This record gives sequence, structure tokens and C-alpha cells, in this order.
Amino acid sequence: MRQEKSSLLRNKGFQSLLASLLCIVLGLLIGYIVLLIINPAGAGEAIRTIVENFLYYPSAAARLRYLGNTLVKTAPLLMCSLSVLFAYKVGLFNIGAAGQYVIGAGASLYCALGFGLPWYVCLLAAIAAGAVLGAISGLLKAYRNVNEVISCIMLNWISLYLVNALLSQVKETASPYTFTLSSTNPDAILPSLGLGALFSDNQYVTIAIPLTVIVAVGIWVLLEKTKLGYELRATGCNKFAAKYCGMKEKRNIILTMAIAGGLAGMGAATLFLTGFEQWQVTQSAVPAMGFNGIAAAFLGGLNPIGAIFSSYFIQHITNGGAYVDKTMYSAQISDLISALIIYLCGFVLFFKVFMNSRLDRRDEKRRAKEDRPGSEEGGKA
Repeated sequence: MRQEKSSLLRNKGFQSLLASLLCIVLGLLIGYIVLLIINPAGAGEAIRTIVENFLYYPSAAARLRYLGNTLVKTAPLLMCSLSVLFAYKVGLFNIGAAGQYVIGAGASLYCALGFGLPWYVCLLAAIAAGAVLGAISGLLKAYRNVNEVISCIMLNWISLYLVNALLSQVKETASPYTFTLSSTNPDAILPSLGLGALFSDNQYVTIAIPLTVIVAVGIWVLLEKTKLGYELRATGCNKFAAKYCGMKEKRNIILTMAIAGGLAGMGAATLFLTGFEQWQVTQSAVPAMGFNGIAAAFLGGLNPIGAIFSSYFIQHITNGGAYVDKTMYSAQISDLISALIIYLCGFVLFFKVFMNSRLDRRDEKRRAKEDRPGSEEGGKA
């Protein structure tokens, strides 16, 4: 029984789950303390409201509708988290998911509003645009050893201003927002296939939600069950050893960043092609979705399946902040709690190392006791 418990504690998946749950609990606890400091009168109600999110509504129909809205925002966050974790698994840190998300939004919206193309072409355009941007960082890394973090940060801002300039051609006259898809090109809206009816006829619930889950499973299969995935991970562990073994390490680096970029670009399309949001061409900050993907990836234990649940959780509490009493707290209080959980995600790896070291010391003591002369185990031996 003790060995079974020890093997469970040493399981990487179980350790990631335990560490993630610890981060969530600590983040909510610290957030509650912050709420107490700001205004103790409503702290309990505020933290409960953030955690409840759509459960705040008394009617079942309203709860289903706003659950659908949360899932709509979860889909792009999941794609950004997959982008980050895919690159990280191959030894690269794709902080450029934000820029790849932006360029994906620009490509999908311009194809929809500027060229009047159908949704599947717009979706493919977003994937291709993100992949090209990611491949640029991969090329610089592979052939000039330019740190991907530096190149990605620069490309984030280049992408933002390019997309702002491009989408200025398809914006409303009296506002800084792009045209709505429903009035300009309904064929560019992702099909619902009846999914919206499950969420009180929420028109924004589309195939994007199941599609992103399928992609997450596909990424897990690619990384863990295929020869290509093994080569990519081997290149990330040691590109010189991979080259010695006959692997094309430069190609693998470029391919990794291209796939990561395509995932982030697709994430933008799964949001903007639902009509849920319009692009604001005057924005001067890169959307937070790409950066939140970093948090979702680590909170999910750098596992594509774990990223599904961590992405939903982060979006859940972010949406829950909209229902906090604005007379007592700022609407951004949920962002603060999300940031606390995100910060604590950095301790996930520390927690796993700490747990393994404790388990090693305990096993050493157990073995020493068993090997000690005169002990029951030693006598039987």
C-alpha cells in the first residue's frame, strides 16, 4: 500500500495536478486577503462572485448563456496556451504568442471583411499568418542564434501596428472598430451546427469550442506518440546531440515555431470569426490573450489536456470579475486574482522538485532501515 501511494506521488501527471490545485487555492486565498484589506465588508461576497461567474444568475437560461460566453473566450486562450507549451516542450519560449494571435486576427478579419471570403478560408489564413510569423523567429534562432524571446517581443509590436494599419481599411466610419461580420459577411462566421441551442440559443457558441479541444488532443498525440514529436523534443533537450543522431535540428526549430505560431493565429480566428468581438484599430497595447496563454500552459502542467482545464479556469474567474460590486471594488479585481495565480504558477516546477526530493529522502531512509542488520526485513533477506 505504501509503495502504491509513493508511485502515485511520483506520477508526473498527479504532481502537476496537485501543484496546480495548490496554486489555485493559494491564489484565491491571497486574493481574498487583498479584498479584506481593500474593503472587508464585501470581501466574502466578492470572492464568491468571482468563483461563481455565470452561476451568479438565478435563471437557468441566463446561466447557460453566460457559460457559453465563457467557453467562447476559453477557445482562443486554449489555443494560445497550446502555442506556448508546444514551443516549451521543444526547449523554446514562445512569448510571441501574443503577436501571432494579433497577426491571426488581422489575417482572418481582413479576409472576411476585405475580400468577403468564407469562414474556412479565413481560418486557414489566420493559421498561415501566425505560422509565418512564428517561423521568422525560428529562422533567426536556427541560423543566427537570435534568442527567440527577443525576436518575439519585437515582432509582437510590429504585428500590432501592421494589423491596426491593415484593418483601418475595413473599420466603421464613426468608430475605431472593424465592421461586424453579421452585417458585412455572414459567411465568414464560424458555423454553430446546433451548439448554440445548447446554451440558450447563444449565437456566439460555434464549432470553435470542440475544434480547439480536438486540436489539444492532437498536439498531445503529436508530442507523445509520434516520431516527429520525439525528434522535436530531442532537439529541445540538446540540439547538438540531435544533430549527431542525424536529426535536422535547424528544421525542427523552425517547424516548432511555425506550428506554435499557427496555433496562436488559429486562436484569434476562433474568437473574431464568431462575431463576439470587433478589432479596435486604435489600440496601443498587445491583447493580453497571448500572455495569458503562458499562465494557462504552466497552470495546466505543460500538458495539452491539462491546458484545456486551466484555460477554462482562468477565463472563468476573469469573467466572474464582471459581477463584483463596483461600488466596493474595481472590475479589475479578478485580473488581480488571476495575476496572483499566474505568479504562483512559477512555483509549480519548484513544488514538483521539492516533492521529489522529499520522496527520495523518505525512500532512502526506508531502504536503510530495511538493510539494517537485525531488522525484520534484513532477517528475512
